[in-house]
Amino acid sequence: MNLKEYIESMLPAIETELQNQVARLNTERTAPFYEMLAYHLGWMGEGVGKEATGKRIRPLMVLLAAASYDANWRSALPAAAAVELAHNFSLVHDDVQDNSERRRGRLTVWKKWGAPMAINVGDALFVIAHQAILDLTKTHPAPTVVRAASILQDTCLDLTRGQFLDMSYEKRTDLTIEDYFPMVGGKTSALIAACMRIGALLGGASEAEQEAYRQFGYHLGLAFQIQDDILGVWGDESLTGKSAASDLVEGKKSLPALYGLGKQGKFAERWKQGSIAKNEVKSIAAQLENEGGKSYAEEAATQATEKALEYLRQANPRGAAGESMLVLANALLNRKQ
Repeated sequence: MNLKEYIESMLPAIETELQNQVARLNTERTAPFYEMLAYHLGWMGEGVGKEATGKRIRPLMVLLAAASYDANWRSALPAAAAVELAHNFSLVHDDVQDNSERRRGRLTVWKKWGAPMAINVGDALFVIAHQAILDLTKTHPAPTVVRAASILQDTCLDLTRGQFLDMSYEKRTDLTIEDYFPMVGGKTSALIAACMRIGALLGGASEAEQEAYRQFGYHLGLAFQIQDDILGVWGDESLTGKSAASDLVEGKKSLPALYGLGKQGKFAERWKQGSIAKNEVKSIAAQLENEGGKSYAEEAATQATEKALEYLRQANPRGAAGESMLVLANALLNRKQ
């Protein structure tokens, strides 16, 4: 079975598991509340479909990791649902905190129903994530389930740490490159690392293999985020589907921007003068590239990629699922959008 075949078999099972978990709220009195969660997850409302649901990369990673140690991936479905629900709880809250009106081409939950209700939707997704992972007791021994739940709980705390740093950085002018990695390590890498660790745990991997898979996920997340930062300044809008100007206009403390600020050249001089207008973006992006911001970020992404792939080799995934994990990793590490 190759990656395409795994995806075609796993994705419907993931959706069914997610729907079963969220159905806890589909009762007479709370049906409208359930519909809010279902809307965010891409099952209801305008624009339903693959674009609205997202790619479900994180649950796929859980299942592939479990299968790469010869485990029956279906027994790990509650954990796959749990990480996806935890991911989406953070997205709903992020949209409120960032005042984002659209996600995956649709209005965000807070924009449709208001911020108070969106906060409650995020809270519900968080709680159901932790209920979902306890469903592993049907197929796994209690100590394994407790360990998986503990990893998820620690990761959710890491997500909030990363989000705190991200928000606290918005108005700071003293940030350096060293401040970047703890922030993205929490916001992006932590959950991907948890997907790999939990999947390996449920697959019966050794402690050393679990740790290697965790490190793989962590560095994969770093590489993915750095690539996102590069695309956010220099990406091809026809491929990314969003304006490459947004990160500079929004004043995002991306890795290229922090590098440019550290150089204290013309880019830093303009940044400190205040908000960047859209009609300035092309020239300022070119200045940042001339000062080495793009090449520095590309090298950082390359280093994180090499570390990720080295840890993947140490994890020693087996069989077709292991090969598919490598294919998926390479696709994520060499993206253009």
